Amino acid sequence: MATVIAVSGRAEVRIEPELGAVSLTVGSSGGDREPLLRDVAEAHERLLEDVRELEASGVLDTWSAGQLRVWSHRPWNAEGRQLPLVHQANADVEVVFSDLSALGGWLGRVTGAPHLTLGGIEWRLTDATRDRVLEEAQRAAVADAVRKAAVYAEALGLGAPVAIELADSGMLTTPQPMPRPHQAVMMRAMALDGAPEAEIAPAKLVMEASVDARFHAD
Repeated sequence: MATVIAVSGRAEVRIEPELGAVSLTVGSSGGDREPLLRDVAEAHERLLEDVRELEASGVLDTWSAGQLRVWSHRPWNAEGRQLPLVHQANADVEVVFSDLSALGGWLGRVTGAPHLTLGGIEWRLTDATRDRVLEEAQRAAVADAVRKAAVYAEALGLGAPVAIELADSGMLTTPQPMPRPHQAVMMRAMALDGAPEAEIAPAKLVMEASVDARFHAD
């Protein structure tokens, strides 16, 4: 009678990012609506002019800019009194660099501008590279499952195991449990070599894959 061997296979692939997505917000708040709108609109247009120059120089993959949003509210103080009307205006801008060497210098130049706030930098891969690295991680996860099954079969004095089921992690459980907060495939950014988080430098991206498998061994 064949013995069933159930294993999990996991793998990760580390790769340098290809794109750097910078999130910026142009905005301000104050009691005088018209001067506030004028200042924020001018700061927004200056930023977009700078971004268009970057695009023309060929260092960007893409960029996007949201419309200027304006709203007003009456805040309350600690004594429960409603204060005068406060107006707020802001717009979000995302600039995605394909030339990462140009990113740091540009940020150093623009982030000190009035009404401009840096939201953060997200390191990314192009779609083609992400698909390729994902496939590499998936294949490595399957190979890890096969290796584990072979070790268990040998330890039991059995022959070479033959795969009978393979699925993304968590899908072979019987009966089916409640969904678990787990992804069979995921990508995360990983700072290597002790680089501080505040440093504007590409972090390694880590593509992870995991599978569950069952084997028969005689």
